[in-house]
Amino acid sequence: MAKTKEKIKVLVIDDDPKVSWILQEGLSRRFEFISARDGIEGIQMVSTESPDLILLDIKMPGMSGLEVLERLNKVENRPEVIMVSGHGDTQYVVDSVKLGAAEFINKPFDVQEIEIHINGVLERSRLKSEVRQLKDALESKNDAYSGFIGDSEAMRKVKSVIEQVADSELTVLIRGESGTGKEIAARSLHQLSRRANHPFIKVNCAAIPRDLLEAELFGYEKGAFTGAHKTKQGRFELADKGTIFLDEIGDMSMELQSKLLQVLEQQEFVRVGGISNIRVDVRIICATNRDLEAAIKERGFRDDLFYRLNEITLFLPPLRVRQEDIPLLVNYFIDKYAGLYNKEISHLSSEVISQLTSFSWPGNVRQLENMIKQVVVREDESIITDLIRASANQTVRAATAEVAQPELVPAMAGGAGDEGYSLKDRIGKIIANEEKKLIAEVLTKTNWNRRRAAELLEISYRSLLYKIKDYNLNTTR
Repeated sequence: MAKTKEKIKVLVIDDDPKVSWILQEGLSRRFEFISARDGIEGIQMVSTESPDLILLDIKMPGMSGLEVLERLNKVENRPEVIMVSGHGDTQYVVDSVKLGAAEFINKPFDVQEIEIHINGVLERSRLKSEVRQLKDALESKNDAYSGFIGDSEAMRKVKSVIEQVADSELTVLIRGESGTGKEIAARSLHQLSRRANHPFIKVNCAAIPRDLLEAELFGYEKGAFTGAHKTKQGRFELADKGTIFLDEIGDMSMELQSKLLQVLEQQEFVRVGGISNIRVDVRIICATNRDLEAAIKERGFRDDLFYRLNEITLFLPPLRVRQEDIPLLVNYFIDKYAGLYNKEISHLSSEVISQLTSFSWPGNVRQLENMIKQVVVREDESIITDLIRASANQTVRAATAEVAQPELVPAMAGGAGDEGYSLKDRIGKIIANEEKKLIAEVLTKTNWNRRRAAELLEISYRSLLYKIKDYNLNTTR
């Protein structure tokens, strides 16, 4: 049996009971009329009955219709109001419109006339509501892409994928070099999803010591370990109904990967020191700049977890392959930091923009942002040249300086014949030696925070890991 269409509820606030009766008799097919005899009762019925529209008489004993309208304006999401009066005074009409009435009808009225007015007001209200929803959706979409700047073909493809998969429950693996905007992409996926009004929780798996990461993710029970003085919820519980973003997922230990796989497959886990299963409704988004396929071959990452995380892969392009986006990014960062630091700089010269677009940007968008921030704070675009020069390969410069030192000459002359005089081989060894010393120095300075060290060295995190392995630096820790 087809469901009967629900009638439109109209509240009639009028001290004349015949008005509501006449309307009910003539329009009961589409409308349900309820009545209040005075303003106080009418205001109360707005809350208790939730009418779709109000017909409000102006002349009533006690509180007038205009006073009632003033009070109704303080009610959140009040329905539209049509004023009705047997006194066609122009001032009443003006006052009613000023107070937000949708229309004004004179008594006596025809029932069909009332129907036309009601339909017109409800249709305009529906259209205004649709416009508001579209505007809110557009603003929400713009907010989702805040900081995700770019109109290159590469970035249009990224945004297209985000829009296609955002409002799904697919697990997304975001891949790309350090500084390409993986967290911004994750937040965009969250903001464009049905989970947008629920928590977005970020966890940097590389920044939390491995022996603490499990407790951070899944929480712990009181007494689970020394210092666990009370039960604590983990990040997964805090993200319930929302999204959890696991950054640097490639740095998670194999043991913890097993537990994460359980959460993905069963949506439940046990706190550290606990015995009860805790169920959560969480969407998981992960990010990494590591070569996970290589890690799988080296048995540093579970293949079953990789395929479970890899339902959708989102590749973020490095800045060097989308250089046409650099002017847009520059303007965005100038506006951002000029407002933040109350500076008057509004743009950069075409010469400086040319320098920026021809640079390779090993640190990607993050590096560009840091440079523009310095330019804005100092209000001096000429420092760009020095900043770019400082970002060049420091080890090559150091090696070149050492080749020119006199003390290197004896070392090159040690042995019979012509062996040991290859300039290419000698410089290569010097560069490698200086590179090893510099990396060891920075690792020590950052207390072996590899992520921070890679940023200071202005190389990718993966490159740093390879160099640590090549130079056997773990043994010097």
